[in-house]
Amino acid sequence: MRTMGLDVGSKTVGVAVSDPFGWTAQGIEIVKINEAQEEYGIDRIGELIKIHEVTKVVIGLPKNMNNSIGPRAEASIHYAKLIEDTFGLPVVLQDERLTTVQAERMLIEEGNTSRAKRKKVIDKLAAVMILQNYLNQNQN
Repeated sequence: MRTMGLDVGSKTVGVAVSDPFGWTAQGIEIVKINEAQEEYGIDRIGELIKIHEVTKVVIGLPKNMNNSIGPRAEASIHYAKLIEDTFGLPVVLQDERLTTVQAERMLIEEGNTSRAKRKKVIDKLAAVMILQNYLNQNQN
């Protein structure tokens, strides 16, 4: 019984899963999406749900700094509904303000990650941070 974390962007979805105990999050993949063709990577997400025996999905909700809902947050809400309807799993929206900024900062501080490499892993790292924040808040 694992939880999946998703960082939904306009071109990719970063994917992370928890360990079986729900203590730690690990990044596993970046799934490409194409909003123009309404191809949201759902098939691949479904495969990952099955492979990792996921029982819950946490999706980052990128609220504006004033706590309002903008276009990207609306897109995440739409994606959450799509996941819930397609797979019948509970979906939780997790406030993710600044997680991508934090992830980028971590990679820059690491020092040996080029801009091109950062671009390739940033969404996966943001998914890890979203899921880990959720796991930390919900451990008993």
